[in-house]
Amino acid sequence: MPVASIVSGVTEAVTSAIGDHGLYAVFALMFVDAVFPAASEVVMMYAGALAAGAFAGQDVVLFGHTIEDGPAAYVAVVFAGTLGYTLGAIVGWAIGLYGGRPYLERHGRWLHLDAERLDRAERWFERWESWAVFLGRLTPVVRSFISIPAGVMEVPFVRYTLLTLAGSAIWCFTFAGFGYAAGESWDELHDAFSYLDYVIVAAVVAGAAWLVVRRLRRRRVAQESSSG
Repeated sequence: MPVASIVSGVTEAVTSAIGDHGLYAVFALMFVDAVFPAASEVVMMYAGALAAGAFAGQDVVLFGHTIEDGPAAYVAVVFAGTLGYTLGAIVGWAIGLYGGRPYLERHGRWLHLDAERLDRAERWFERWESWAVFLGRLTPVVRSFISIPAGVMEVPFVRYTLLTLAGSAIWCFTFAGFGYAAGESWDELHDAFSYLDYVIVAAVVAGAAWLVVRRLRRRRVAQESSSG
C-alpha cells in the first residue's frame, strides 16, 4: 500500500474519531500516543480547529454538556490531551519499572522496543538524565518511546510525572493553538504539516521492516548453527 494512502487513512481515522467523540477521542488517542505513535500532531491540531468551531455540526462536548466554541473549548481540548498523554505515560513508566529490561527484551517487540532501542534510550538518559523525559516529550516520534525506558531507568515517579506533564502541556497547547488559529482553514494547515504524517508513518514502517529483517537473520543464523 502506498505511503500516501496510509497517511490519508491515519489522518481520516484520527479526525473521524475526534469528530464523532470529541474530548473522549482526544483523551484516548493521546493516552495511546504516550507509548505508541498515534499521530498526536494531527490529533491536537484537529482538536484545536474543532474548538474554534471550524466544523459544522461538531461541538466540544463533556458529559453531555456542550462547551461553547472559543477559549473555553480550546482549554478543554488542551486539558484532555495533556491529561490523556500524562496518564498513558504513567502506565508506560509502570510497565518499564515493574517489567524491567529482561521482560522488555522478551516482549518489547510488541511495543517496538527491542534491545537496540533500549540501548539508545539508556544513552539518551545517561546524557540528559531526568531532563531526557522533558526533551523527549517535545521531540516528534521519540516522545512515544520515552515512557517505558524511563521506567526501566527508574526515573523517580514525581519528577517523571511533572516533567511529562510540562512537556505534554506545551505540545498540546502548541499544536492545538495551530489548529485553533487556522479555524476553517484546517485543510490548508494540515497540508502544510503533512510532512509530519509522512515522517511518523515512515518511521513506523521502517521500524517494522527492520524487526522483520532482524528476525529472519536470527532464524537463519540459528538454522546454520544447528545444521553445523
